[in-house]
Amino acid sequence: MKPAAFDYHAPRTVEEAVALLATHGEEARILAGGQSLVPTMAFRMARPGVLVDINRIPDLAFLRAEDGILRIGALTRHAAFEKPVAPGPVGALLARVARHIAHAPIRQRGTFCGSLAHADPASEWCATTLALSGTLMVAGPDGQRAVAAEDWFQGVFTTAIAPGEMLAEVRLPLLGPDWRCGFAEFARRAGDFALAMAVVALRLDAGRVAEARIALGGIGGRPELAPDAAAALIGQLPRDAAQSSAERAAAGCDPQDDIHAPADYRRDLVRVMVRRAIEDAIAA
Repeated sequence: MKPAAFDYHAPRTVEEAVALLATHGEEARILAGGQSLVPTMAFRMARPGVLVDINRIPDLAFLRAEDGILRIGALTRHAAFEKPVAPGPVGALLARVARHIAHAPIRQRGTFCGSLAHADPASEWCATTLALSGTLMVAGPDGQRAVAAEDWFQGVFTTAIAPGEMLAEVRLPLLGPDWRCGFAEFARRAGDFALAMAVVALRLDAGRVAEARIALGGIGGRPELAPDAAAALIGQLPRDAAQSSAERAAAGCDPQDDIHAPADYRRDLVRVMVRRAIEDAIAA
């Protein structure tokens, strides 16, 4: 099949892009990497009347670390993270995660921010941003506003963005050397969507866990935190508490049952992925 007819615009500034979005409302869609949007248009699952191509906006093409924050512009491709983009645990984590995203051609075109705007529940970047307490910067007619990652994901492919707005930047805290980060996912084949994944961030004090965040992805309608699993690690040696944390994560999640895997199987995967992510953090 071919996409339905649409109007095409290629703005040169964020302000121009936002004005187009405000004018055309829900008929308009942003085009950055297009790795999710274009296939759905080809199958006519998505039929936007207007495409706003932001690839000619130089102000959105940036990736830099400053003041303890990693700032990721809307045109930063997945492939940019295949090597650490910053020293420390976050840069190393992003490099490990990037290798699990689809295949090399997709990583060359798809974007970090596009992944969060699409909000696929099996997206590695969505779960990672949630685990790292990221902040999403949204540009709209009234300027920029900040949305915490915990407030961003509203449901399946649904976010806190409003009509006339676009995701312009994601900010991740560059955690200090006392932090350890880990990642694990299970997919049927390399490059497939994950059936379950876990991302953990642990702050250690004298070898014991002082702070912990665990995010799960691929199991339901949106990525979610596992606060009970994180609480099981506090004050403990992470290796000693890994299994009890994994058990709590499995008990506290509500995985979906679909053609790819039954819910009970996904719950077992959560148990294994959380334990492996904690072990990955320890080894990092």
